Amino acid sequence: MGGKTGNKAGYFDKLKGLLEEYKSIFIVTVDNVSSQQMHEIRQSLRGQGVVLMGKNTMVRRALKTFMPDSPEYERLLPFVKGNIGFVFTNDDLKEIRDKILANKVAAPARAGAVAPSDVFVPAGNTGMEPGKTSFFQALGVPTKIARGTIEITTDLKLVEAGAKVGASEATLLNMLNISPFTYGMGISQVYDQGNAFPPDVLDIGEEQLLKAFSSSITTIACVSLAINFPTLPSVIHSLVNSYKKVLAVAIGTDFSWPEIDELKDRIANPDAYAAAAPVATEAAAAPEAKAEEKKEESDEGSDSDEGGFGDLFG
Repeated sequence: MGGKTGNKAGYFDKLKGLLEEYKSIFIVTVDNVSSQQMHEIRQSLRGQGVVLMGKNTMVRRALKTFMPDSPEYERLLPFVKGNIGFVFTNDDLKEIRDKILANKVAAPARAGAVAPSDVFVPAGNTGMEPGKTSFFQALGVPTKIARGTIEITTDLKLVEAGAKVGASEATLLNMLNISPFTYGMGISQVYDQGNAFPPDVLDIGEEQLLKAFSSSITTIACVSLAINFPTLPSVIHSLVNSYKKVLAVAIGTDFSWPEIDELKDRIANPDAYAAAAPVATEAAAAPEAKAEEKKEESDEGSDSDEGGFGDLFG
């Protein structure tokens, strides 16, 4: 009894220390992960992260013990279920995520195992003797005999994702040397500085965040202006709109200040301010006029030459 209590206290202290030392946690699934894979994952994370396993009941009890001082740990409780573990880190989450998921091994189909993905038997020659044709027929695999061996004529989905692999399906896949599944650590949830979120959030780029943020600000500003309720995003629009109204009133009345006087003068004497435009137009048109003159001179010269030749041979 004393040994169990000591182990429990030691685990509580270790978990507490890791929670205080590291700001981020990956809650990982370890179904069908071999001890060799666990060793390799620990090696790949050395210096960047720490893997901690433990019984779910003990983990939940430990977290509840820590919650009076750190209530944010309650966000971890809903995910402590099934065959899971923790990876603690202070490094870049995407980099650690990739290292966790990188270690995958191919595995043969086992009877009773749940297929993580669809399993297909590809068309082609199996190299098996015709005596085993009945086995293929029992599973509904289309075959024919070609050059004294069994040939599968079309691709066939043998097992659907989420379904259990039957004994016959497992036997056939092993006979064909097909290892359809890969096993390794998965990630069910990410905990970072008191917040829990699904791992696909890590794939959201900075551009997407800025676009979503900008769109939200625009929406808030539009709603605020529509209901006449001032908010930080709408203030600048309200100021601009108000200034436009002030300008409209000033233009329609005798009220003035230096800047509005110039605007009123532009409205009253548009020709005076447009005087500079023809100068620019004339300056731009000058090269064209010169080019036209040169063309005319060239044409005249050409006519003169033709006349000369006419006199010479006429």
